[in-house]
Amino acid sequence: MAGEPLPRPDATLDGGELDCGSGLLLLIRNALEPLAAGGILLVTSREGSVKEDLPAWCRMVGHALLGTGEAGAAGTGFWLQKKGADAELAGDLARARDFVWSARTRWKQGLESRVTVRNHELAVGQPASFDTRDAAPAALELLLGAVGGALSAGLAWRLSREGLALRALEVVVKGRSRNILAFLGLGGDEHSGLAGLDVQIYLDCDGEQERLDALVRETVARCPVTNSLVHGAPVALHWRSI
Repeated sequence: MAGEPLPRPDATLDGGELDCGSGLLLLIRNALEPLAAGGILLVTSREGSVKEDLPAWCRMVGHALLGTGEAGAAGTGFWLQKKGADAELAGDLARARDFVWSARTRWKQGLESRVTVRNHELAVGQPASFDTRDAAPAALELLLGAVGGALSAGLAWRLSREGLALRALEVVVKGRSRNILAFLGLGGDEHSGLAGLDVQIYLDCDGEQERLDALVRETVARCPVTNSLVHGAPVALHWRSI
């Protein structure tokens, strides 16, 4: 549409500073759902990575990106055209429900491994460490970080959906092992897993306390990471020599 004016949108979505991996795509799906096939959604974003990730997502799921433009204080505007049939959008949701996440871990040296997930690579140290400095975070620390990251993104998305201005958000997650020595074959039969998590959420946001409390609790209740811990995902183990 080079040289042509961009069409008037049927709906507008302010994505704020969310990136595509932190709830923006779900907001877009919800905003597109009530539009008729061919409807236009204007998405504004102040997050730079959206310029790369949103076009790729549109190509993957079949919506058309008609063009981009400056949107003033709202950042960059993206004009999306909904694809031809609501049934296709339902198919996207079905594929999301059936998606299998995957992580590949390779031992590197000593007690350090390298984990590859999609286009990211990260170092993981021993399962748990008590030193103040290590070459890589312990596996339990990454688990706590996953809980905090998922809750932070989920809460930011819900506040944005409610139109509540978020100024600052911090999640601190702490946990204590039932018996960490059990991992080394020491200290009795009690397992080495976490006895529980203590989650502190610090929130600077508009909104009534009662409504904010409901959103925080809903976020925790629907979080895929906390649900995996609370409901005890079974582990199917397969191994072979190579």
